[in-house]
Amino acid sequence: MKFLQSIKYPILKAIDFSGLTFLSPVVRLCYGEEPAVQTKKIIQWILIPALAIVAFLFAWNSASEKIHTKSGRLPSPKETMLAYGAIDTFAEYEALKEEAYLLTGSERLSELEATEALLAAIEPLVKSTTEEVTTTKAAYAETQEKLIAPFDAERNTLKETYKVDQDARKAALVAMSEALEPGDRSAYESFLAAVKEDSLKSDEEKDRLRDLKTEIDDMRDKKSKDVAAALYAQTQAAEEMQFLQKKVDQLTRDNRSEKVASSKKEIAAETETLMTLVGADALKSAKGIAKDEARLEKAETSDYAGAKTLWYQTKRSILCVFTGFIIGSAIAIPIGILCGLNSTFMAAMTPFVAIFKPVSPIVWLPICLIIASAYVPAPEDSTLMNWMWEDAWFLKNYDINPAFIASACTVALCSLWATLANTALGVASIDKDHMNVARVLKLGFWSRLFKIVIPSALPLIFAGLRISLGVGWMVLIAAELLSSSEGIGKFVWDQFNNGASDSFAKMVVVVFIVGFIGLILDRIMIVFQRLVSFEGGAAGV
Repeated sequence: MKFLQSIKYPILKAIDFSGLTFLSPVVRLCYGEEPAVQTKKIIQWILIPALAIVAFLFAWNSASEKIHTKSGRLPSPKETMLAYGAIDTFAEYEALKEEAYLLTGSERLSELEATEALLAAIEPLVKSTTEEVTTTKAAYAETQEKLIAPFDAERNTLKETYKVDQDARKAALVAMSEALEPGDRSAYESFLAAVKEDSLKSDEEKDRLRDLKTEIDDMRDKKSKDVAAALYAQTQAAEEMQFLQKKVDQLTRDNRSEKVASSKKEIAAETETLMTLVGADALKSAKGIAKDEARLEKAETSDYAGAKTLWYQTKRSILCVFTGFIIGSAIAIPIGILCGLNSTFMAAMTPFVAIFKPVSPIVWLPICLIIASAYVPAPEDSTLMNWMWEDAWFLKNYDINPAFIASACTVALCSLWATLANTALGVASIDKDHMNVARVLKLGFWSRLFKIVIPSALPLIFAGLRISLGVGWMVLIAAELLSSSEGIGKFVWDQFNNGASDSFAKMVVVVFIVGFIGLILDRIMIVFQRLVSFEGGAAGV
């Protein structure tokens, strides 16, 4: 019991520091502290938000049935979850194929046997799901035609009726026009009224026929849940079969050890042939062997070249945003400190802040791309790029290129302003007594900077850093989308151009992934902000 009491306040402090203050009433209620007050807070901060989420999901599900676009219907929550499952399954398949690519010896043979057995088992399932789709589609089409038939018959009947009526009205108007006598004003007015009435009647008939056609088209476009379920089962089976076929390839002809062994045999045979040649033929053969040996050396250490998964792209986006965030902070904090310490320097910087702060990332990105491409025109020949690809363990798996650098710089240029402004405000707001004491103690500039100025301004500096990181995360997605830099933005752009049946749903999945990561980044910055806040002061929610 004493132990439980001893951990109460550390738990509450940890909750407060993490910004998850909505959990405090739960902990306090568990300890029996003011049950009525804590229950009210739980209802306010947990139950009501949960009900709001349920209401949102219900509204989303209802809207998905009514919102139709050229890219398809708005995905429902269920379809979005299925799209998330497809994304996760694809990443799992890529990981298994990479594993198969690297297997050697008896492990490779054992895995090949197991994969071929699974492939043989999946083939009948693919066939049966294909047949099920065909049967379900035919049954639904028949049901649809029965429902549409009365509307179609009504439309055809109306078309014939309207044609007869229109011909009759036309003949009457022709007769009236031939009977007109110049100067007979009333006759002309009657003729004009008849023409207007005929035009109005024709428009009404066209509208009725158009409405019927729209209704028929809507009925034809209405999707069957049974057909959708059959198509989903077929897609799942077909994708699994395709994965197993690719995995067999990775375990046989595309396997790294097999390709290396095959290359060694070819080089050995070419070497034997070389021993029988002289002159130009020998030189040509020797050059070919040298090239083959160079390729073999690369093949022996080659990595699996599979498709980029969303989880890889997400990690690369996080790396990019932190790169840009660090660059922006390295620029903003020193300038902000100088602005806070010297009003003249702040006056000099004000025009630049006013001009550059509103500039959109869409403007910065092409400029950054041009500069990055100019300094790294051939990444494969760049010492820095090669170091990041081969020696920097934390970067070499993420294909750092000019597009990545341009995206990071765009993040820096768009996000540094909040940090700069808050740093300047924090430094300018330092208690004058602290600075007077520093003068009395005759502290030098650097001592004052690191012992008084920066520690005193840290809470506001971290408030600015928190805002900057949030801005940078928003900017990054657009930058990646426009620069085709491998990341979440590129994933969205690829899905937009893909046109697959679940592409729309996958884009909706990305909305939640981006929001969730943004929430985590914000919580992390709240923790740091509260760690440097005086007396554990609140840092916002």
